[in-house]
Amino acid sequence: MKNSRPTIATDLASEQSIEKMLNTIRIPPRPSLLTDVQQELSCSQPSPPKLAGIIGQDVAMSAALLKLANSAYIGLKLKAKSVEQAVMRLGMDQCSLLLTGILARETVQIEGVSLASFWDQSTKRSKAMSFYAKKFGICRSDVAHTVGLFCNIGVPLLMTKFPNYEAQMAAHDPSDLRIITAIENDLFHTSHTALGALMARTWGLPDEVVDAILLHHQYAVLKDQNTAAIVRGLIAVALLVDHGIHRYHSQQDMREWLIGGEDVRNYLGISQHDADDIADEIHAMFDGVASS
Repeated sequence: MKNSRPTIATDLASEQSIEKMLNTIRIPPRPSLLTDVQQELSCSQPSPPKLAGIIGQDVAMSAALLKLANSAYIGLKLKAKSVEQAVMRLGMDQCSLLLTGILARETVQIEGVSLASFWDQSTKRSKAMSFYAKKFGICRSDVAHTVGLFCNIGVPLLMTKFPNYEAQMAAHDPSDLRIITAIENDLFHTSHTALGALMARTWGLPDEVVDAILLHHQYAVLKDQNTAAIVRGLIAVALLVDHGIHRYHSQQDMREWLIGGEDVRNYLGISQHDADDIADEIHAMFDGVASS
């Protein structure tokens, strides 16, 4: 099986595309804390104590990382009592990815607009993706957690550039069953996936995370053997989880599930009944009935 990166991601990476995007919509720069963390990880012999020291300089980030590291769905056998213990028990790469998600929430804000609902949805998605990516044997929970937080992060970036974004999307013909990114491209000449992938790449996230963010509405990719299995698996789990979260709030199937649900079920080897059972599990997860 080939594991080359998808052509669409390569196209996004062209300097012309980057320059055009940056000239129209501001992508939040990589926080200096994340830069320092990634520089340590790029050393020939990265040091866990040095990494912990870098993170420990920011008290708020340290506390947030510890809280996340000790959460049920990360699943440490022994609770970490310090950042250094978290680094040692999780591993440096995992700590870096988890910290990236925390920083994203702190960085992406819109003046005068509450993003509480957006971040609540993103937190639910990241939690459930962590659980099901591990359950289906797709990837580490922290990688899925990062994709869950970042996959829709382009939405508030679009809202910043286009204050009428939500109103225009809500007013769009509900019978139009194209994927959401096709509609966004018609209305705004870009999409939340392109912006999210660009931000993830700018922030130094792994290629598989960038590609999964970019392609997570491109369900035809699930049949493409040239796309890395981890990317296809993350795309499948993202829609499966979003289907469950949508059912948590509504009994009607979400439009994206109507478009890509069959491809997801085929890829994961599950039935619609299985998918509905998973939706019920997700409900229980968020109601505090099930522990992940």
